[in-house]
Amino acid sequence: MHRSAPRLTRILACAAVPVMLVAAGCSSDSDGKSGKSGTTAQSPSAASSPQPAVKPTPTVAPAKYTKLPDACKAITGDTVEDLVPEVKNEKGTPGKSTDTDSRGSCAWNGLDDKGVKGSQYRWLDISLLRYESDPSLGSGEQRAQANYTKEVAKVKATEGATGLKTSPASGVGNESTALSYGLKKTEEDFKYAAIVTRTENVLITVSYNGAGYAGATTPTPSDLMEDAVKASKEAVAAVAAANK
Repeated sequence: MHRSAPRLTRILACAAVPVMLVAAGCSSDSDGKSGKSGTTAQSPSAASSPQPAVKPTPTVAPAKYTKLPDACKAITGDTVEDLVPEVKNEKGTPGKSTDTDSRGSCAWNGLDDKGVKGSQYRWLDISLLRYESDPSLGSGEQRAQANYTKEVAKVKATEGATGLKTSPASGVGNESTALSYGLKKTEEDFKYAAIVTRTENVLITVSYNGAGYAGATTPTPSDLMEDAVKASKEAVAAVAAANK
């Protein structure tokens, strides 16, 4: 009995070894797999790469005036009759435009024929240009300011003009320039008065000229200019009224 007990103990101990080894092996495999599945690979460059900066969209102030008045109604009928005696068409002759909210023009002319006492001829015209705000070009007002200078230069460059004089036209729009000059046409000496005006984002150019035929007195530049200023002020008011 004493000899068999130790022997039995050794047999049971040897039989238990494979079970422990299997258990240990399974535990090791499970731990290894768990370690691999719980780790997420990440590229160092992806983790440290900065996001591109978003450039802000440029903005400009909206244009104050969004439309133009009918150019042929920008100067009142009474003023047209006063400046252009015996006017051929009281309603005026409109210029062609595919976008009347951005540009427009109108003209009137008339001849007051007094036979042997001579005749007086007058021509009045107006042009309107509106500039919209554009992020790539600037606000409507800025664009109008830039083109205001160009319009004044254009009048100064009138071919054949003589005795050109320029001066500020106070009290007309935000800024305004008065230009007077002479021009020889149809063998007569014509006198011109032009007013270039900017009111906010709109440019207005009023041109008024005349001549005396058959010995009639030639109109004076000062008289023409006074009338041109009157017409320009009415046009500025018409632009404001059209946008109310």
